[in-house]
Amino acid sequence: MKAVAIALSLALAASGAATSAGAVGCISGAVVGGVGAHYALHGKHTVAGAVVGCAAGHHMAVMAKRKKAEQKREAMAAHAH
Repeated sequence: MKAVAIALSLALAASGAATSAGAVGCISGAVVGGVGAHYALHGKHTVAGAVVGCAAGHHMAVMAKRKKAEQKREAMAAHAH
């Protein structure tokens, strides 16, 4: 449990240091990655799981934002014609 608390503290510190755009998806990904690694690996590599989860969560959030922007552009282009 101590490792989970450390991972959460690191994730919160990283998100506080980053801009809001850079932190998108990071906190939720870090929590999921840290908890998943903690339980799957019996307490080992919790922090690494949080770091990887942060990166994956951020990537997924950016991709979702791009997809939403593309759909908005397509809707605007279809409406213009």
